[in-house]
Amino acid sequence: MAIYMIGDVQGCDEALGRLLDHIGFSPSRDTLYLLGDLVNRGPCSLAVLRRLIALEGAAHCLLGNHDLHLLATAHGVRKPNRSDTLDEILRAPDREALLDWLRARPMALHEHGWLMVHAGVLPQWSAADTLALAGELQAALRGPDWTDFLHAMYGNEPPLWSDSLRGADRLRVIVNAFTRLRFCTAQGVMEFATKDSAGAAPEGFMPWFDVPGRRTEGVPMAFGHWSTLGTVNRADLQALDTGCVWGGCLTAARITGVPGQVERLAVRCEQARKPGKK
Repeated sequence: MAIYMIGDVQGCDEALGRLLDHIGFSPSRDTLYLLGDLVNRGPCSLAVLRRLIALEGAAHCLLGNHDLHLLATAHGVRKPNRSDTLDEILRAPDREALLDWLRARPMALHEHGWLMVHAGVLPQWSAADTLALAGELQAALRGPDWTDFLHAMYGNEPPLWSDSLRGADRLRVIVNAFTRLRFCTAQGVMEFATKDSAGAAPEGFMPWFDVPGRRTEGVPMAFGHWSTLGTVNRADLQALDTGCVWGGCLTAARITGVPGQVERLAVRCEQARKPGKK
């Protein structure tokens, strides 16, 4: 039995198929954890969803910002972007079943010794806080008024977590941390404009995982979302968005029996998006 964590696929089904062949994946024996951004920007988002749904319990998928964008676009909350590649899903005869499957995915998981999120966590959150707050967000997405949440989801305010937050503001901070976070201050104020490497941090900001004393420090964590970050391969941190859709690699990290240790395996990807078309 092998267990793998996989970075952002973003509709690159051909690369995903080659990666699964490369690692010798067997759904009857092995388990996948995909770290969000299953769809969009690549050419075959519908095929990715169909592949993952067919794997049933062998594939566990987190939600990323592009997955939430699909839900919002499908329900008229957001207009499609020119760079979107979601039409196949939106025109599919079973689109509602596909979208229902997607919105039932988790926002965070703590499995096999690894805390997994799409983008990041705020320094005030422990691993237990992370899972509890993910549960709040999941309940909103799975509840009867879930489209109301989509209407309130977008925006950069509040930029800072507080336990006193309630309602839409509370959920917006949670979703922004889980699906958009790259840089924040030592106090946890989030910054969303900068999408370059860690060395491009605006003054007063730093990568979320470098905040001194963050409460998840020491907890092995895996995340995607940040294709420009470069390789982060540490015992306590795995960055697994290696830019598949931009002509980089699609990367899997096999969880070994040694705490915090993984074996990274990757396949090269054809460039599906032009630079600057984020």
